Amino acid sequence: MKLVARYVLNFAVIALAVMLLSFESAQIASAQEQGATSDVLSKDAVLRDPENPVLSNPQGDITIVEYFDYQCPYCKKISPVLDQVVNEDKKVRLVFKDWPILGEPSGYAARLVLAAKYQNKYEAAHRALMAKVGRLTEAVIDETLTKAGVDVAKAKADLAANQAAIDGLLKRNNEQAEEFGFRGTPAFVVGTFRVPGALTAEQFKLAIADARKAAKKQQPKGK
Repeated sequence: MKLVARYVLNFAVIALAVMLLSFESAQIASAQEQGATSDVLSKDAVLRDPENPVLSNPQGDITIVEYFDYQCPYCKKISPVLDQVVNEDKKVRLVFKDWPILGEPSGYAARLVLAAKYQNKYEAAHRALMAKVGRLTEAVIDETLTKAGVDVAKAKADLAANQAAIDGLLKRNNEQAEEFGFRGTPAFVVGTFRVPGALTAEQFKLAIADARKAAKKQQPKGK
């Protein structure tokens, strides 16, 4: 079974080689060549946007980026898988990128959860909605976040005060997802590998190992 899993994973990596090379080239391109802040697929933009929430080890040597939607059942299903992966590998840095593409409640949920960070409740809000089963509405979202300990009135006030920043973040996330060619959620970047779909815990481990090998090859000799 492990051989099958590696074959499936490696097949996906080979099929996406062009995107991988494009992403890696941003690491060595000059600021002028990247168009300064306009290159949505630069390594820093994808892996190090300071506005995107980071859980697990913020200093991890390999980053997993998840593009997700709070109404996506597959995102909810894979959430405990990601928890398992980062709990077993303490050097993984997990970045969440909201990509609300499944209707208006998705956008409302994304904005409100991002605003919850101003009261240090992002993780509680995120986990509460990921665990919520059933259709989301604004009322359901408000109730779920309240039960998770979020001051929803404050979150709405913080959202209003930081609307431009939050909308700008969602716009960048959307541009990246579209440039990568993702067709739905969840979608991932593991190191410099694009993964347009869910993986098992074992497949994530294989992708992380491959990403570490790729990163090591990029290091100058002698390091």
